Amino acid sequence: MQKTLAMILAGGRVDELSVLTQYRPKSAVPFGGLYRVIDFPMSSLMHSGIENVGILSQYRSYSLNNHIGNGAAWEMVGRNRSVSVLPPYTAHTVSQWYRGPADAVYQNLDFIDMHQPRLVLVLSGDHIYSMDFTPLIEFHHENKADLTLGFLDVPKEQATRFGVGRLEMSAGSSGGPVVEYLEKPLATPNWPGDKVAASLTIHLFSVNILQEVLENHARLAPKTHEFGKDIIPAMLGKYRVFGYKYDSYWGYTRTIDEYWQTNMDLLGDNPKIDPERWQVRTNIEHNHIRDRIPAIISDRAEIGNSLIYSGCKVAGKVENSILFPGVEVKSGAVIKDSILMFDTHVAANSHLQKVIADSDVTIGPECRIGFGDPAVPNEDYPQLLQSGITLIGRGVTMPSERQIGCNCIVQPNMREAQFRKKEYGSGVLVE
Repeated sequence: MQKTLAMILAGGRVDELSVLTQYRPKSAVPFGGLYRVIDFPMSSLMHSGIENVGILSQYRSYSLNNHIGNGAAWEMVGRNRSVSVLPPYTAHTVSQWYRGPADAVYQNLDFIDMHQPRLVLVLSGDHIYSMDFTPLIEFHHENKADLTLGFLDVPKEQATRFGVGRLEMSAGSSGGPVVEYLEKPLATPNWPGDKVAASLTIHLFSVNILQEVLENHARLAPKTHEFGKDIIPAMLGKYRVFGYKYDSYWGYTRTIDEYWQTNMDLLGDNPKIDPERWQVRTNIEHNHIRDRIPAIISDRAEIGNSLIYSGCKVAGKVENSILFPGVEVKSGAVIKDSILMFDTHVAANSHLQKVIADSDVTIGPECRIGFGDPAVPNEDYPQLLQSGITLIGRGVTMPSERQIGCNCIVQPNMREAQFRKKEYGSGVLVE
């Protein structure tokens, strides 16, 4: 696959992830107890034999850069293998932020030209999946395509959440020409069937076509620079644009609900996500994962349907939850339906229900978090939190005997003295 260069769109921040992306891009958000979200596309590229990758990074990229390192975790170090993190850069004296995904790739056409690929695979860095890109590439060549888009069938009522395409497909085929494309339509398109083909943000371009369409778009001095909104619709009818259907697991992590559910898909007797079978790689030097001792489980602990990683110390009860390395759960503490990131400590007799706690959080004794009315949405972000999840930002130190309801957000780095109330009702912003 030396003639295919991958470009991962990894630098953005999404407000829908709230405090989880306050200090990191969405692609670097911890996932599944051990990984970062970007590990999944990176691992898929490695297993597909695509060994040259450009990572388009912009927002607070230190965590992402530290995690990627030199690419050794994904075997992308060598004479013909490389990973390059590409921040915005336009001239010797002027630096400008990427104005959108298409602009990010446009600003790095010189990087693409340096590698002289035949194909450029543009991917999003915020999806959870395992995909062999070889059949996609073969499909692209067989159809003499200028652009091949990856699609997944979803229920028609979900069409407004995605870019959606209408494909002309013959029986038994894995794809076909894209005859219509709508980016997050305001209403469900009146297309045949009860499902629509949703874009996976997988764009495989013939390199000369990519350069041509991006340069043409830039000459228009447009207000937006999106592949789905600008580039793809403009190509229809002028270029050979095909859609390739994918039919395996695809996890979306754009919203808090989706992030929580995708993590929960790791649990159970037959989990939908199987990192061992998928052979997902991560950088075990990041957050000192490789240096931590094995988990210590007390004889008083009760654990059910949970993932618990190295460096954890558990003496309480953990159900249907994911504990990242270094998490400590003291005796009498109860953790249910929750995700606790690196080095979070929960003191004795505290109860957490459907909580996502970022790294380095300390919960004092006798606290109750996530208990209240889950039907009360967050008063500041009602569309963001309305399913009962409570978020705790990075570096929070919470004093003892505090109660926080459902759909709440605790701002990062709050100290004990800043928790002036004993009880915070559901749907509030604690700051």
